[in-house]
Amino acid sequence: MSLHPQPSTPVPLQTRQVAQAAFPRGNCYLPLRDTLGTLYDDALFADLFPPRGQAAQAPWQLALVTLLQFAENLSDRQAADAVRSRIEGKYLLGLELTDPGFAFRILSEFRQRLVAGKAEDRLLTHLLTCC
Repeated sequence: MSLHPQPSTPVPLQTRQVAQAAFPRGNCYLPLRDTLGTLYDDALFADLFPPRGQAAQAPWQLALVTLLQFAENLSDRQAADAVRSRIEGKYLLGLELTDPGFAFRILSEFRQRLVAGKAEDRLLTHLLTCC
């Protein structure tokens, strides 16, 4: 998998409207996205991907899913299902409500890249810097 950096995009209007209707009193993931944006960007992980090959899932999205996974003690499959089926997951990642998500195995591949590149601490370090 190679990295083809993807700029973060605003939360799609329909996703925003549905999330706000579903969570009128709020949800912990909505203000996270609204306050910190995407939190991560692809440039933070560029050195972990070769310059050529099939495009990888956006690393900034996988980093956010990894945080969600940790916060909720989810398996890779459960985390991928959360992105596919939960409004707040789509909101956090700036996805259309109809987005099919990604294969769960991509999460372990992302973590393997972090370990292989000796970049395990990037997620936490960057999060702490932002906070």
